Order: sequence, then structure tokens, then C-alpha cells
Amino acid sequence: MLEGIETIFENKEKMMTHLKKKNYEANTKVFLQNNGHFFEEMKNYIEQAEEKDTAAIKIAETFVNAVERNFSNKKGKVPASVQVDLNFFMIYYVFPTILKIESEYAKSIADKICELWGTRFKDSKIQYTDYDTLYGSFRNKIFGIF
Repeated sequence: MLEGIETIFENKEKMMTHLKKKNYEANTKVFLQNNGHFFEEMKNYIEQAEEKDTAAIKIAETFVNAVERNFSNKKGKVPASVQVDLNFFMIYYVFPTILKIESEYAKSIADKICELWGTRFKDSKIQYTDYDTLYGSFRNKIFGIF
């Protein structure tokens, strides 16, 4: 399940640079085109599972394990600067995409990933929101900082 999910982060630097409303919209479309199949796989997995909570936990574990394996240094830790970038990418792209899948279990998936993410990675107790709320918060720059 979710084989190669860590590849969703391949363009994170480019997608986080000059993050303005117009760029965010375009980046999100490309992100969905390139990675939508992973989120469909999450949806299908949880919808076919008898125990939905257990399935959401399995999705979260698979996802977080893949990120940890891919971004950990030789000491087995994700460097702080990389972790900050991953956190922002999760907030701007991953969670809104999860919430965008047409499933009544999307929030459960996001909750379990967010919960495990916060316990697994240092200084990563993040929260999430949906695409429309985030998109609406843009002016020319996101929160006036980029």
C-alpha cells in the first residue's frame, strides 16, 4: 500500500518558493495530477476496510514511515531544516488534498496522519485545514510572509 508515497515531496522546494495565491492554485493542480493516485489509494483502502479506524491508522503509519525513511539522516533523524519544509508542505498540499478526496473518511485519515506526524517528528505538532480555507487566506502572499 502507498508504494512510493515519499515521491510526493520531490518538488517541495519549487512548490514552496514564491508561494502566492496564483502559484498555489497552479501548484495544487499539478500536485493532484502527479500524485492523486496515492490519495485515491488511501480512499479505496479505508472504504474497503471493515474497521475504518484501524485502516486510517495503517494509512498514517505507512505514510509517516515512508517519509521518515526517505528524509532521515545517517543518525536516523530528519534534520530540523528539512522537517520545517516537510511540515509546511504537509499543511499546504498533503492535508488539503486528503480532505479533497470524496470520502466520508477523509478527515479520519488526516487526523491519524496529523497525530502520528506530531509524535514521530520533533517540533511537528501541526494542524491542517482544507484547500478552500487555505486558498482564501492568501492575499498576494500567504499570511504576508512569502
